[in-house]
Amino acid sequence: MARRALILIEGTHYNGPLYVQASRRLGLHPITLSADPAQYNYLSAENVETIRVDTDNVGALIRECSQVRATYDIAGITSAREATCATAGKLCRHFNLPGPNPESIERCCDKFVQRQLLARAGVPIPAYRSAMDAREVESYAAEIGLPVVLKPAAGIGSMGVRLCRNVDELAAHTSFLLGGKHLWRSSPKILVEEFVQGPHYIAEIMGNEVIAIAEAEFGSPPHFVFSEYSFPAPLRHDEYKNIADVSLSCLRALDLGWGPTCIELRWTDRGPVVIEVNPRMGAGDSQLIQLAFGVDLITEHLKLVIGEECDLRKRHSQTVAVRCLIPDRDGILNWNDDGSRAAAVPGVVDVKFVVQPKTPIVRKGDYRDHLGSVVALSPSLPQAKAIVRRAADLISWSITPFPTE
Repeated sequence: MARRALILIEGTHYNGPLYVQASRRLGLHPITLSADPAQYNYLSAENVETIRVDTDNVGALIRECSQVRATYDIAGITSAREATCATAGKLCRHFNLPGPNPESIERCCDKFVQRQLLARAGVPIPAYRSAMDAREVESYAAEIGLPVVLKPAAGIGSMGVRLCRNVDELAAHTSFLLGGKHLWRSSPKILVEEFVQGPHYIAEIMGNEVIAIAEAEFGSPPHFVFSEYSFPAPLRHDEYKNIADVSLSCLRALDLGWGPTCIELRWTDRGPVVIEVNPRMGAGDSQLIQLAFGVDLITEHLKLVIGEECDLRKRHSQTVAVRCLIPDRDGILNWNDDGSRAAAVPGVVDVKFVVQPKTPIVRKGDYRDHLGSVVALSPSLPQAKAIVRRAADLISWSITPFPTE
């Protein structure tokens, strides 16, 4: 009998290793198909079989998967990377395997189309316009009213997203997006959005079930880089239900509801307003949810992928808080300790550095600015936050400015 294989299209630095490990726990042989396998360090560290192929070419992927079937029984195909989730869905459809609707994912990944579908369904969203050039950006920003958020219509991790509080910031970021500094995967299209203010929440969903809602905080504006977040969010029952109901209405509007979805919202004076719907799991959230509730979302996702029934029952309830380590300047990074003092603080369950010493730091104002994180576990949210902040304060680093010409 042929060995069962799991095909992973591309990977991610956060969830990619977890998908590999979960697949092996399920008795599967993981195989990663990637245009550049070397970009994922964990593939060699985990000794993962890889195949180099153009992952934008569905025909080439079908041919490679067909060759894999000569040796293995392909149990399932999936992707942890948003840009290739729709591609994985197309392969599942071709090989008659369980998977999401690829057309729904493609519509969701175009944030302008996503906005249109949500608005049509009556889901509360920020006022928005789609602009193709600087003149339209300026006109729509005046129409909506400053401050506004400028963002690419496609992308992840706050890449290219900025709060523009005045006409100078608006012009500068428009120039950044359209002047060749931002990498576009398709034709440039900018969303000009109302800046919605209020506490930020993230709903993690599997299928049609809201598993958990996190509270998140950002670092300094004008960027949207997460500085701290926690599971579960401190919500009253009616607030939780309101956010959950709005989140599920997003799934209906976008024809989602298979596998993982991550929805970001802000709580405003008119209730929850949807900022973004992502047809994937939040980066790093699966580990936090497992700590807080005992639910391994990645394993349960893979059960869906291979046609098995998943189990989303919560085993316990704890509070998890995360503090992200963010640089305050550019230069050469020097770690001044190994994190052992922070790890020794009672309640700390993880201290992680994702950037190596002597690495050049050039802040980009998105998720790539994270140097590492500290995770704490406690029965109460105030205690968990106090623990994680105390531990983060014990971590010392310095950044040497770049030499001037």
